[in-house]
Amino acid sequence: MNTSPAAPASAPLLRSRVMAQSSKFNLPGTNAAFVRRQSVTERIERAASAKLVLVRAPAGFGKTTALRQIHEQLEAEGTATAWITLDAADNDVPRFLSCLAEAVARLHIADEARSGADAEAIALLEREGPAFALFLDEFEVLQAPAVVGLVREVIERLPRNGRLVLGSRSLPDLGLGRLRVRGQLLEIGVDVLRFSVDETAEFLRLRGLPDLPRDALEQLHARTEGWIAALLLASMALDRHAAAADFIHRLSGSSGAIAEYLAEDVLGRQPPDAREFLLRTSILRQLSAPLCQVLVPRTDCARMLERLNASSLFLLPVEAEGSEPNFRYHSLFANFLRTQLQREHPEELLRLHLAAAAWYESVGRPVPAIDHAIEGGDHPHALSLLEQHAQRFLEQGRIRLLARWFAAIPAATLREHPLMQAIYVWAVLFTQGATEGMALLAGSGIEASEDPVIRAHVNALRPLLLAMQDRYDEANEVGRAGLARLPTAVPFADTALTNCMAHITSVLGEKREAQRLLDAARRTQSSSVFNRMYTESTEGLLDFERGRFRQATARFRIAVDATTREADYSHTGGNAWAGVLYAAAMYEADELDVVDRLLNVYLPLARDVGLPDHMISSYAMRSRLLFWHGDVDGASRVLTELETLGHLRKLPRVVATAKLERARMLIRQGNAYGAREELDRADDPAVWERVARQRLPAHDVLDIGIARLRWQVHFGDTAAAVRRIDDDLPAVDAEARVRRSRKLRVLKAMALWRLKSADEAAEVMRGILQEGSREGFVRLVVDEGPAVAGPIQAVLAPLKAAPQQSDPILIEYAQRLLDALGPEALAAEPAPATAEVPWQVEPLTQKELQVLKLLAEGYSNSAMSEKLFVSDSTVRTHLRNINMKLGAQNRTQAVSLARRYGLIR
Repeated sequence: MNTSPAAPASAPLLRSRVMAQSSKFNLPGTNAAFVRRQSVTERIERAASAKLVLVRAPAGFGKTTALRQIHEQLEAEGTATAWITLDAADNDVPRFLSCLAEAVARLHIADEARSGADAEAIALLEREGPAFALFLDEFEVLQAPAVVGLVREVIERLPRNGRLVLGSRSLPDLGLGRLRVRGQLLEIGVDVLRFSVDETAEFLRLRGLPDLPRDALEQLHARTEGWIAALLLASMALDRHAAAADFIHRLSGSSGAIAEYLAEDVLGRQPPDAREFLLRTSILRQLSAPLCQVLVPRTDCARMLERLNASSLFLLPVEAEGSEPNFRYHSLFANFLRTQLQREHPEELLRLHLAAAAWYESVGRPVPAIDHAIEGGDHPHALSLLEQHAQRFLEQGRIRLLARWFAAIPAATLREHPLMQAIYVWAVLFTQGATEGMALLAGSGIEASEDPVIRAHVNALRPLLLAMQDRYDEANEVGRAGLARLPTAVPFADTALTNCMAHITSVLGEKREAQRLLDAARRTQSSSVFNRMYTESTEGLLDFERGRFRQATARFRIAVDATTREADYSHTGGNAWAGVLYAAAMYEADELDVVDRLLNVYLPLARDVGLPDHMISSYAMRSRLLFWHGDVDGASRVLTELETLGHLRKLPRVVATAKLERARMLIRQGNAYGAREELDRADDPAVWERVARQRLPAHDVLDIGIARLRWQVHFGDTAAAVRRIDDDLPAVDAEARVRRSRKLRVLKAMALWRLKSADEAAEVMRGILQEGSREGFVRLVVDEGPAVAGPIQAVLAPLKAAPQQSDPILIEYAQRLLDALGPEALAAEPAPATAEVPWQVEPLTQKELQVLKLLAEGYSNSAMSEKLFVSDSTVRTHLRNINMKLGAQNRTQAVSLARRYGLIR
């Protein structure tokens, strides 16, 4: 794990790469303070409203130096800061979140922030409070869409007091255009970072060099083009050259050639033993004396590391477990050293990598051992190591690690190892999706293998691939044939198949068979954490459908933590399969902050893998969260992305459900015509016929039937909706679809309330509340919006009137639902038909009408200010004027009165 180039040896290191706000910085290779860059400080002062500060330039142009200067400037102004230097390993979501959480803890945003609560970090960064800035250096190493997506989420959610400062060699995919238009982006590039002549002179003085003649100084500046890395290397060479002018005169060529020449000059000045040590250890990500001793056996490596560290020759300390000091090379110097090693000793590369692999293997660290075998090009040895450990990694759920290794091995070499091809299919299936996994399986040729071990894997993979492609009928046929072959030579595969068939039979409505298979899977899963996750997830889905909400939540929590290697109290270290299900349980419990941080992790993973039900659930939750917080545009964008994904992946169920969810949002906005139109667009008979026949997890309470009933309750023939619900309930109850039954009864209570049958509405709602007080579900009721408040209040009022004779748990639960509805609960009474505006109501201005319309559509104050290009205070002024003119006491009453008077629809 890397430490930042900015970190001095004395600075306290946080997970090796996170630096506290109190750190002081020095340039690598020197103890001098960095050059003051007036152009940088002025830009920071002028762009106080920027959410994102992007320092972008090629290697060696002083990005980190500029970041350090910004860091010191903000710190002097009283801004809390934390710093992370990223590396390639941070493309792993749990690792990135873990480091982010520790950085956030250093910001002291909230007292409850604690190390280890990884996924809370993003939520904490949203909080208003004292100013803070989070620095991420070497951002270009982040390539995983899921991790980049997390950073994008952080930027979108930053409060006014927060900033993200990035250093990157490339242009990051963070929606910069939108930030630029909003004036929330400050870009600092090569034109700003390049040293001027005067800054070059100051830098050389800080390096302790004598002043150069003006013409020599200008020539040095011209030859290096103000490139800071070249100046740093030049200063090292100038320190040893008597004839400075002659040295400068010989500098020529492109910046790459300059860097190569200077690095060669520095390297060439080293004693032979140091030079050979530098070259041969350049292949290592981290240097320790025992490991280096294997690569350079004739050198006292512990003493050599001490020497190089003392000379500040691009060697940086890394915090590691144990007492053995660990270091790494400055990335620019390491790249050069590896290039030189390739040129001078090409025959040594394989030997060195193999030696490193053997050492790691000898100390029981197969992961870096396999890494070095692959990097050294010895794919057969990498495969021999994988053959020893791949099955264990698969059972541990380390899927992404396996996928990365197999992708780096040539297909021709991998083809000689059929078992590894089978495990590669597992890895691709759960990282890239079923379509890619199916193609890999078909092209591998292993389906025709007679090897009993390989046949066992194929036996489990075939139905799983079909199920993940939404082809449950085919998966059932293939899977039943597979069950008849059990047991096979691979218990892991047998249990995976049993779990898969439990899920398939559950979807097909065979609940008893599903339960029987789950019991069988639990008996055979042994130590496989992957299968434990699979079993608990599937049984949790059965519990969820049957209304056992608390039991389902417990199973999902066990499942999401099953594949986590370390204790993770934020439950974000698992995989997408279980993670989305746990997020759905937390959503149902109204733990919206928890849901938000879970989706930050698991939604991108679910999108990448392409599981239809998981995609639908995660995107629907994200959209509803955004709508709940007043970001209507954001909610709409999320649904558009879901619809687009459905088209791209040829999943009509996903497309239709995105439209269905959009109709639901329009109903909440009071847009009857728009919602009806969207429902008609979503009504794909082939999709909903299959949904009605199967028991797909995403559609228990989200299908065209319930959606049309909801529209009828709000805008159409309410009495007909009640009759339809009464007709449907017996069959739903007979199938033990308890959750769907509850949703239908919630809609019935709302319909009866609208029909002025208050007693009947209260009676229906009372049964729902009694069940809810035992199980704890919330969003099943609250997601229907303010129209559900009336029946709840009708139940709660008599309970509060006679508290001694009432169930206190029921009272507390009903009040919790009203609290979750917020101010909308005040709008419980249905508004009458449009009334004439009283003569004493002062007419609203055009801008006030715009604000009122956005308010009715669910926009928050900040969202309205952004949409109308006005400040928050202006929006608040408009809202005060609207309340005063309409005689309203709050926002909800203002909307209700405006609709009554026909000012808005």
